[in-house]
Amino acid sequence: MRSMDPTHAYLPNRGLIGAILIANMLMAARLSFSIKPLVLCSSYPRISHKHFPKSRPCPLWSSSFSFCLQKLHRSPTCPSVAPFSSHSSAPSMATAPQSTPEVNPLLQDFDFPPFDAVKADHVIPGIRTILSQLENDLTELESKVEPSWPKLVEPLEKILDKLIVAWGVVNHLKSVKDSPELRSAIEEVQPDKVKFMLRLGQSKPFYNAFKAIQESPEWPTLSHAQKRIVESQIKEAVLEGVSLEDDKKEHFNKIQQELAKLSQKFEENVLDATKKFGKLITDKKEIEGLPATALGLAAQTAVSKVSSGHENATAENGPWMITLDAPSYLPVMQHARNRSLRKEVYHAYVTRASSGDLDNTEIIDQILKLRSEKAKLLGYNNYAEVSMATKMATVDKAEGLLEKLRSASWDAAVQDMEDLKNFSKSQGAAEADDLNHWDLNFWSERLRESKYDINEEELRPFFSLPKVMDGLFSLAKMLFGIDIEPADGLAPVWNSDVRFYCVKDSTGSPIAYFYFDPYSRPSEKRGGAWMDEVVARSRALSRDGTKARLPIAHMVCNQTPPVGSKPSLMTFREVETVFHEFGHALQHMLTKQDEGLVSGIRGIEWDAVELPSQFMENWCYHRDTLMSIAKHYETGETLPEDVYLKLLAARTFRAGSLSLRQIKFATVDLELHSKYVPGGSETIYDVDQRVSKRTQVIPPLPEDRFLCSFSHIFAGGYAAGYYSYKWAEVLSADAFSAFEDAGLDDKKAVEETGKKFRETILALGGGKAPLEVFVEFRGREPSPEALLRHNGLLSVTASA
Repeated sequence: MRSMDPTHAYLPNRGLIGAILIANMLMAARLSFSIKPLVLCSSYPRISHKHFPKSRPCPLWSSSFSFCLQKLHRSPTCPSVAPFSSHSSAPSMATAPQSTPEVNPLLQDFDFPPFDAVKADHVIPGIRTILSQLENDLTELESKVEPSWPKLVEPLEKILDKLIVAWGVVNHLKSVKDSPELRSAIEEVQPDKVKFMLRLGQSKPFYNAFKAIQESPEWPTLSHAQKRIVESQIKEAVLEGVSLEDDKKEHFNKIQQELAKLSQKFEENVLDATKKFGKLITDKKEIEGLPATALGLAAQTAVSKVSSGHENATAENGPWMITLDAPSYLPVMQHARNRSLRKEVYHAYVTRASSGDLDNTEIIDQILKLRSEKAKLLGYNNYAEVSMATKMATVDKAEGLLEKLRSASWDAAVQDMEDLKNFSKSQGAAEADDLNHWDLNFWSERLRESKYDINEEELRPFFSLPKVMDGLFSLAKMLFGIDIEPADGLAPVWNSDVRFYCVKDSTGSPIAYFYFDPYSRPSEKRGGAWMDEVVARSRALSRDGTKARLPIAHMVCNQTPPVGSKPSLMTFREVETVFHEFGHALQHMLTKQDEGLVSGIRGIEWDAVELPSQFMENWCYHRDTLMSIAKHYETGETLPEDVYLKLLAARTFRAGSLSLRQIKFATVDLELHSKYVPGGSETIYDVDQRVSKRTQVIPPLPEDRFLCSFSHIFAGGYAAGYYSYKWAEVLSADAFSAFEDAGLDDKKAVEETGKKFRETILALGGGKAPLEVFVEFRGREPSPEALLRHNGLLSVTASA
């Protein structure tokens, strides 16, 4: 997950509730100033109203920006599609007060969610009807629950599936097709949903039944996956307040309700603040340096965004509209020669949602205050400890890793800055001795072009979306033995640009499906790139009672849309983003785990979930893979060998600076959730400035309000968990080194290692502890050596 703005992400790793959550969450949002730079679920690995997962965003740094794909040519549907039910044997739903199952698509029985039919006015009656029925079902189950799999776990999974799918549809549409009406409907019904999830998470009968299973003579006979489910349910119930006394439980529940409201408002403010900015330019001299693709998009935006008078805007003659949406923002920062324009746009970006009606400052303080209160109620010292209770790491271990990587990156980052100063001075730049934040990306691109003779814009014609996807799917076939076929028309979609695919095994049988939503739509779509689950693989939710229900995923990106008659032409970083999101989707789709609560991405500790996504990025530098996708969209010419070698050499360009950026985000996150005292002597911005002294070579501007758009930790699942990107990066780099050890030029060895990766990392889901899974694949525990080597930082020592 990556994102140009810290877009949210939730990734539960929690019990039934967490499951639900995770279902909503795998957002991958990559945020990157530096030029490197779920869908909801239908099943749930854990249940924690805390997040009805959202998705996993990708790191705020990332080597690619979070854009994605384009509209591919339509093709015939997957012929042998085996339908599956979204709620299988779940109880039927009662009639809604204002809408019947016949007219309310949320209450209908369907194989694929009716994304095209759900409207804002379906949300309140649909969700309330489902909640009312599920409340009755829960009460009945509690009255006769027994500590056994058939009498506890399976009924719970079936009951929850309907809500998870329905809420997932609604939540997903808010991310990709936002509207005031939809926001209002969700805001009205969300307290009911949170109340139900609290009721479920704090159920004493279910908690006692899970404990009885753990203490029963049958415990040793349970599978790894079943034991993981029981253990996580018990832990999650405690974290959901099941053990609290009545008055404390009431306070806890009020906190949970308020946190849900605040997080939703935070993200809405970020979206609205991003949409609010628009700079219309009529003088071409002001945007000198912008590449043709950026000019085309800016003219296209002027046509669509300005109410009147610019219907005939063109890339050549303008006018041009600059926005804070990723595909518009990044090219300005990288290529605009107009320093004052870069400064204006940069300033607008880092101060989003920090003033007026959209100011998130007070919301952040309230969120941090309530999270701290929640931690104290649960017996923890701070919220970071609560977060770590369901992760691989501890606060100390996370801080230790961040410091080790910071010290390995610092001197390299300092040298990066010296290189920029010297280069800009050699080019006669007046600002050479006073480089500021809005200069860094611009001069980095010029230095990259000079040092490696690479111009990313000139490479775009070699990376057209159809070729990139063909190459990605071919790689997946080689590594994991799967075929991916277009299945457009089989499932309803929310926008005409959305593609639908069928994944088949070596016998030709469907094993999964996924949606792909490629383009930026600033007026209605959340920024960033993410993967989310629609439904998870599950034996209990099988439609016919024999074959497990098949998983479905979403990949959502914000790539520059096609301009004119040209297809979407991608930068190399955009290619990396697509590979990244596909890695998340693979772990969800290629799972062989039939226990729905720990299948696919469910039940995996948050700090291990980025392993497959970051692993897949490495293949963008694999010669055979890159050459298979790098074909000129008009001539068919393959990317020249010397250009490939330059791309390879440029991989570690400014690696120290990029590493520090991620470390800064992760460190601020941990500081705010472990040491910051709301209302104390330090403000949140003081903390940001203090951390930056050790993690940024150039300190932030005094007026920098980046935290006001840091959705990962204030509206997503990364609170006290942003370090997970670096933690998982260690795992993913070490995993890829297994292929290097086998020999990347040895096709048979690569295929054998790929099979082992599929059978462990991708197949086992949350059914085994991630460290055990890693050791099963790699034969040993992980080492950071491969990551430092890949980043060219292995021999660097720090003095900071």
